[in-house]
Amino acid sequence: MELAVGLRATVRHVVTEADTAIQAGSGDVPVLATPRLLALAEAACVAALAGHLDAGMTSVGTGVALEHRRASPVGTEIEVEAELTELSGRRLGFAFIARHVRPRSAGPDGADTGGDEELVAGAGSVERIVVDRARFLAQAAAVA
Repeated sequence: MELAVGLRATVRHVVTEADTAIQAGSGDVPVLATPRLLALAEAACVAALAGHLDAGMTSVGTGVALEHRRASPVGTEIEVEAELTELSGRRLGFAFIARHVRPRSAGPDGADTGGDEELVAGAGSVERIVVDRARFLAQAAAVA
């Protein structure tokens, strides 16, 4: 296993109707659902681990703390960055931040106003555990 604190990855996603609280059953407004934000955060964690786990190993989520700070309407581009911040045996701790990414815009004089503007949509932490994929699936099947 080649894991080290500091591994990171970013995922980008444009919010669609399928991502809304209405579709997730977690609310009645057409904005990014909190469960969907969590799924994007976990996807960023998994991406950070890509190529760094031994053959036959995977990671599974075991804990999360999430603050959903800003509504993200359909059409909003979200960027979620996750970084491995803690490594203790098989336990992995990640910090993540989700941002709205708004394209560059021109000022009244036509001049570029600077870099992409980023607004924080959410942030938090995710805990994952490294497991042997086959053993994990066998145990899960035995319980079902």
